[in-house]
Amino acid sequence: MFLSGKRALVTGSTSGIGLAVARALRDEGAEVILSGFGDEREIAALCDELGATHVAADLTRLEGCEALMEGAGPVDILVNNAGMQHVSPVEDFPPEKWDLIIGLNLTAAFHTIRLAVPHMKATGWGRVINTASAHSKVASPFKAAYNAAKHGLDGLTKTVALELAPYGVTANCISPGYVWTPLVENQIPDTMAARGMTREQVVNDVLLVKQATRKFVQPAEIGALAVFLCRDEAQNVTGANWSVDGGWTAE
Repeated sequence: MFLSGKRALVTGSTSGIGLAVARALRDEGAEVILSGFGDEREIAALCDELGATHVAADLTRLEGCEALMEGAGPVDILVNNAGMQHVSPVEDFPPEKWDLIIGLNLTAAFHTIRLAVPHMKATGWGRVINTASAHSKVASPFKAAYNAAKHGLDGLTKTVALELAPYGVTANCISPGYVWTPLVENQIPDTMAARGMTREQVVNDVLLVKQATRKFVQPAEIGALAVFLCRDEAQNVTGANWSVDGGWTAE
């Protein structure tokens, strides 16, 4: 297990992609720190399963980001995965939703990175992995804040990669297409309302229409890529934005 002795913090890891990444890193020997919301008993069961600790924090606020990093302690692997979505025409997009989405999907990653970097630089090894999206490369209508945040996350990742390259620290994005997670499932009703579509039409004509495979990405596929990016063989893989989108952005 090549990650034995490494500590990994994965945000948004009580379900979905984040949980799959946490499991994959744990399977390679990493000590895992979970962060996210959910039923307390279910989170406790996950901690028992993974031999993990859990730090709850509101990452839409600076104070929450700082509390998370203080509670987690020094980490060798940082996976910024926490995110949220809202679907609405731009003229009707609630400003408070814009602030929350930018805050969680982009600003929180900046804060966790800046607080994690000193330890990584001091030890001469580190991995920053940001869960972006196909929407970091292309846009979709009715997702102004999400598109903006994910495009910004791509730029942040590249900047961090360039700054930290001399210190043995890499930074990369993983950009999935539609992954079958609660985040995707929960946006279906909003998309139905925004576009006047049925659930089946949203799945087939909106979510999967641009994925050439016509399949949802599975969370475990993202976990496997995160593990690769932590390997020594990936020490020169940095500043990259890895598409796992069924061919969506190949067009």
